[in-house]
Amino acid sequence: QVQLVESGGGLVQAGGSLRLDCVASGTIVGRNVMGWYRQAPGKQRELVATITSGGNTEFADSVKGRFTISRDNAKRTVYLQMNSLKPEDTALYYCYFRGVGLRQWGQGTQVTVSS
Repeated sequence: QVQLVESGGGLVQAGGSLRLDCVASGTIVGRNVMGWYRQAPGKQRELVATITSGGNTEFADSVKGRFTISRDNAKRTVYLQMNSLKPEDTALYYCYFRGVGLRQWGQGTQVTVSS
C-alpha cells in the first residue's frame, strides 16, 4: 500500500505562482508514475501532468509552457511548479501514483486563482 500526502495549495492572484508537493510512503517496488490531476466544480477529473520514475513527462495542453513537474526518487516526492496561473486553473489538485498492480490518489489540495 502507498500513502500520498500533498501540500502547497492556496489562494493566489492571476499571474502568480504556486508549488505543490506530494510525498509517497509505503512499499514502492519497481517502475512507477507519479503526477497530478485536478477537478474543478461540476467538471470531470483531468490530467495535469505526470512523470515516470525514469523522468519521462506528460502535460495537459492547457498547462504546457506554464507548469513543470519534477521528482526526487530518493525523497519519494513529486513537485508541480505552477507559473502564470489563470482563474481557470482553480480546482482541487490530486496527487496520483501508479505502480505495479497499484493506483493511489491523495486527499487533494485546493488551488484558487483570483482574477
